[in-house]
Order: sequence, then C-alpha cells, then structure tokens
Amino acid sequence: MGALTDSRKRLSADHCLSADHRLPYPSFPPPSLTPPSKRAKLAPFPELDPSTSAVPPIRPSPQIIHSAAAASTSSTPGPSSSCITTASTPLPHRRRLPPPPPFQRPIHAPQRNLRVFRLGGAARTHAAGHSWFSPSSPPPRSLGLQQFIELVNSVSHPAPPTPAATTDATRQAEAEAEAVPLEVVAIEEDEEETKQQDEEEVRGSVVVRRVPLYKELYEASRWKRDAKLKTLEFEVRFAEEGRLGLERLAEALPRITPKKKEEVPEPFVPLTDEDEEMVRRALHGKNSRERLAVHEPSNIVITREILQCLNNQEWLNDEVINLYLDLLKERELREPRKFLKCHFFNTFFYKKLISSGYDYKAVRRWTTKRKLGYSLIDCDKIFVPIHKEVHWCLAVINIRDKKFQYLDSLGGMDMKVLRNLATYIVDEVKDKSGQQMDALSWKQEGVKNLPLQENGWDCGMFMLKYIDFYSRDMDLIFGQKQMHYFRRRTAKEILSLRAE
Repeated sequence: MGALTDSRKRLSADHCLSADHRLPYPSFPPPSLTPPSKRAKLAPFPELDPSTSAVPPIRPSPQIIHSAAAASTSSTPGPSSSCITTASTPLPHRRRLPPPPPFQRPIHAPQRNLRVFRLGGAARTHAAGHSWFSPSSPPPRSLGLQQFIELVNSVSHPAPPTPAATTDATRQAEAEAEAVPLEVVAIEEDEEETKQQDEEEVRGSVVVRRVPLYKELYEASRWKRDAKLKTLEFEVRFAEEGRLGLERLAEALPRITPKKKEEVPEPFVPLTDEDEEMVRRALHGKNSRERLAVHEPSNIVITREILQCLNNQEWLNDEVINLYLDLLKERELREPRKFLKCHFFNTFFYKKLISSGYDYKAVRRWTTKRKLGYSLIDCDKIFVPIHKEVHWCLAVINIRDKKFQYLDSLGGMDMKVLRNLATYIVDEVKDKSGQQMDALSWKQEGVKNLPLQENGWDCGMFMLKYIDFYSRDMDLIFGQKQMHYFRRRTAKEILSLRAE
C-alpha cells in the first residue's frame, strides 16, 4: 500500500483521537484525495437573523451524530482497524464557526439635541432607566402610534409602573387610540396658548388637537389669500402705524421745534453791542467837557462830566434826572395809548413850593394851560421828585385812585410832604378851574412791597425807575440787581434823546 506521509499520519491520528474520546462530531473535514494546500480555506459566514445581534448556537445534525455513534460501536481495540473504519466512513461537510462580531464603539460626533418629548439634554434618559443612544442598547426604532402613546404616558407619569399596571395602561391607551383618531403635534414649552380650550387639550408639552392640522392650515391659508382681508389688514396696520407715528411726533416735536424766546418785559430789553459800545465810550472818554447830548425843549446840555454820574457808585445829579423826566413825557406823547397820562415835575418844584414855608404863588405859573397844553386835573398821576440833601425820594399825586403815595428806597415815610402836596392840588384846581376839590380827605400812604436799595448811592436810580414803571402802569418788579443795567440803559436813552 505504500508508506504513509507525514500529512496522512497526522490525519489518521486525529481521526483515532476523535473515535477514542467519543466526540459528537469530528473537528476536521474528511480526508481529501488531493494533496492539502497551504492556503487557508475560508468558509462563508452563516446567515444571521437581522432581528438579533447575537451569534446563533450551532447544533449538529442527526446524520452527523448517527455516523459518529456507528463508528464508535464498530471499531476494534486495534489501532489500525479503528483508523481504517473511521477513514472509510464518509463524514459530511462542516462549516467553520464565524468570527465574533466587532465591539461596538460609541461614535464621537455632533449629535442633534432633541428636545421634543423631553429626549434631549438632561432628559435623554428613558423612563425605564437606560439611555436611548447608549452603546449597549440597540438603536431606536421608529415609533408607532401605540409606542408613542406609551411614551407620552411614561413622560406624564415619571413613576415606574408595575408590569400589570403597564399592561392595563397600554391596553387602555390602545382602546382610546382605536376609538378616537388623534393627531399629535409637538410644540415648544414657551409657546403662548392661543388656541381655544374647546379645540385643544394641553398635556405637558404636547398638544392633542381635535381638529386635524390640515384643516387649520387650510383655514389659515384661505384667510391669507382673501383680497378683502388683505386690504382690511393693510388699513388696520396703516392706521396703527399712523397713530404710533403721531404719538412719536408729539413726543419729538418739543425737542425739534425751536423754543420761542420768552417775551422780555420792555423795561428789561437788553442793549445791543452797538449801544454798549456807545455807552462805554461816553462814560469813559477823556474830555470831560465834551457835549454828548443837547435837549433843546428843556435847554439841557449833557456833557461827559454830567453823564458820568451814571457810572457805578455815583449819585445822580439834577440835569440827568430832569432830562430823563422830559424824555418820559415825550414818550407818553408819542404813544398815548401805551402809557398813562402823567405830569413830571422837575427836581426844583418842591424846593420852590416850600422855600419860605408853603407858598403856592411861587409855583403858580409853572402849570398854566398855555405852557403845558393840559390841566393837571386831567392827568392820571403827577410825579414830584423830593430831594433831601443827600437822598432822593418820590411823591405821587394819584388823581385816578384819589390818594397820595410816598416812595422812599430806604423805607422811610414823610407825611409832611404828602400834606403839602394835598394842599397844593386843592389850590391848583381852584386857581385854574374855579372848582373845589376835597383832596385833603384822600388817602395818604406808603407803598407796600417797595423795592429797596442795598447800598448808599442808588437812591436816584430807584426814584427814576419808580416813575418809569408807574407811568407804564406796571408793578414795581425790579430790585437792586438790575441797577447796573438801568444805569447803562438810562445813559443810552439820554445819549439818543429817546426813552423806550
């Protein structure tokens, strides 16, 4: 028969070993007549059930088990006979075991954070206790209606139910699903509840609608396609925008509209730059004898030396006061409707009246109608400057209000002056018109809330402004702080020979 090769010896030994140990099936395929090849033989992988990922157990067929049992009973103790019997019995073809499946590794890649049904973020953990996307669990499958209802119930009731309770809940959910067709729509947690309660029921973050979604979408699109509704919506929006625009305009108008300049009372109108320069040159020039103004009706000449009494901390002189009173009378004649009808005695009248005691005849010709053009009884107010050596005061014969007033910027009062003036007006009316006037019964008073001077040199300026404001029929609304302005304004009016 020939000598056995090494390969055939090894094959016979393997068969004898399997027969002695009563293996249920041989470990190697039956010997082949062709010489063995050094290339590894690859067996195809068995077909696996797609529903399971585990390797199915390999069970030997009945034919293989029967052949193995027959070979073991018919064999003898000799090694040659056992080897011949085993070799002569044909063994069926046996596939090799497939390699184990590779270990599933977690995929490190960006994943979408699902927040619907509380599956994203911290709520990814399933109600049963394991993650939906853990490597050890199978991939999620598409949810049907029943599974979705189970999921909703599990989210709404986080406590783990018992198996019996779970079965009952599932059956009840299936019965409800079969009885009423529902459509489930996922909404965000911060969406406003704008639907009516009879159309939807809110359960957690899931809205269950009784009206199908396609009907709502159809109604919404129909409203959008309606031309009349579009026109109405445009008109409403246009009106709303117009209202908002008017409100914004009302708010912004005061800011963009230039503010009207507050009307400054005429006695306080500021001087222009030209007027300021004219006054500065007149008061601070070098030639003190230079004639700056000449008033022909009163024959008063104003030199720089006379006008410089209008500088600060200077007493006013008679020439400046008398010329200013003449200018006030001319102003009244220019605009009689704007100013009261007044008479302005000069600074020498009262001195002449009381030079030798009370003497009406000393001043009788000062007020003839031919000289004045009017009678004193026709005036509203008569102003009489009072000079007391170093101080100027004012006495007013108020014919309109039938009273005598005394104005002293130092707050003093001289009733003798008012009694002398009351006697004078009685004599004056009797001499000029032959009438009797009961002026002695008129009220004699001081003026309340009279502006007072706060230094020792502005008494003359206060007296002139008392006359100015009363001739305008204005209240005395000035004070010490306006005296500097009044001095410069008076200088400007004297230089221009026109009182404003």
